[in-house]
Amino acid sequence: MLKKNYYPFILSLIFFFIYYAGSFRKIPFADCVGFVFLVEKGDFMSAATATTHFLYINTAILLKNLFNISAIEASRLLVIGSAAATVSVIYASVKTITKTEWISITSAFVFGFSFSFWRNAEIVEVYTYNSLWTSLFFYCIIKSFTEGKKQYIVWGSFCLGISLWIHIQNIMLIPGFLLFIFYFRAEKKYMYSSLLVFTVLFISLFILNVSQGLSFNSPYSSDQGTWVQDSFKKSAIQYAQDLIKSVVYLLYNFNLFTAFGIVGIIALYKSDRKMFFVFFAASLFVYGFATFYAVSDNYVFFIPFNIIFALSIGYGMFSIKKPFVIKISWICLLIPALYFAAFKIAYNTNKGKEFHDFKSYKGGLNYYMLPWMNNNSGILEFTIEKKKAPEPVNWMTYSALEYIKLLKSKGYTEEEIKKL
Repeated sequence: MLKKNYYPFILSLIFFFIYYAGSFRKIPFADCVGFVFLVEKGDFMSAATATTHFLYINTAILLKNLFNISAIEASRLLVIGSAAATVSVIYASVKTITKTEWISITSAFVFGFSFSFWRNAEIVEVYTYNSLWTSLFFYCIIKSFTEGKKQYIVWGSFCLGISLWIHIQNIMLIPGFLLFIFYFRAEKKYMYSSLLVFTVLFISLFILNVSQGLSFNSPYSSDQGTWVQDSFKKSAIQYAQDLIKSVVYLLYNFNLFTAFGIVGIIALYKSDRKMFFVFFAASLFVYGFATFYAVSDNYVFFIPFNIIFALSIGYGMFSIKKPFVIKISWICLLIPALYFAAFKIAYNTNKGKEFHDFKSYKGGLNYYMLPWMNNNSGILEFTIEKKKAPEPVNWMTYSALEYIKLLKSKGYTEEEIKKL
């Protein structure tokens, strides 16, 4: 029998190998090549804007320099390592609430196999590193409420403050954080310490950017697009479609375990109103932002909400306390097969085949319905061979051309670059 203290480590190890096995073969499309390019350049970020992801890029560069590895492998290590660690934090969080091993392990597998998170563990993106810090913030909230360990009030503010240096989207968690602090207002020493830590980390974003000659609003604004403004210009039908799409995302991520998540929400409301409202406030703003944000890949912005929902799944399973829950929990191991089955069903429809052909330049339906990326199409090969796409991809190929130019200056040939 393994000692239970080893379970978080074992879970991390299992998912590290799962994510490594499914990791990208070539640098994928979207923002991936831009991130790898910045890490390859090796210049540490000196400003924290909405799109620079200050801490993510600088951590990847640090890993590259520390282990003397390529920018691609440094990025892969950061993404996969963060993802595997996040799964263990999910386990630890559910274990803190339920005190039950099998429910905690099941919840960890359900989240680790959730599509949005799994996909981002297989590409070069900021979201698994961001998830690690936001999940630690949620863990601290749970520890503070369930075990009365007041030091976690301060640690929670630290984790949330750090997460802002990775992705500014986490300002959506501030309402939940403020309510969390309010509920512990009687613990003045910890409350004021927590507010101080968070305020220093938050304000430092603005101080750093202003010192670099950037505008005061640069930490939460971007000159690369008008996504926020466009989010308020949709029609009523578009908003309704966004809501429907958000439910589809939820179901695709959590399948039949979605029902346990709903049960968990109701159960937490009945058993611990304060903790319920903290997580409700955090969820509401994140879910609303992710649902209506006017970008094509808005599914990634649901991930902080998905973390909360995974915790709710664990609490829902615990609340039911029926033998059949134990009997069906093993179904979480079949989630990868569900993705493959859904892909096959979609591919065998006329609409599915049309979509697959239209998106074939970056992998077709495989890219959109299967989380693993170990046989993916590469943006560098696409760019070097001057292939054409049926939709605008110039913002991707621009970054790819910059990266190709940098690699050529280091002695790489085009044939070698096409394999990356």
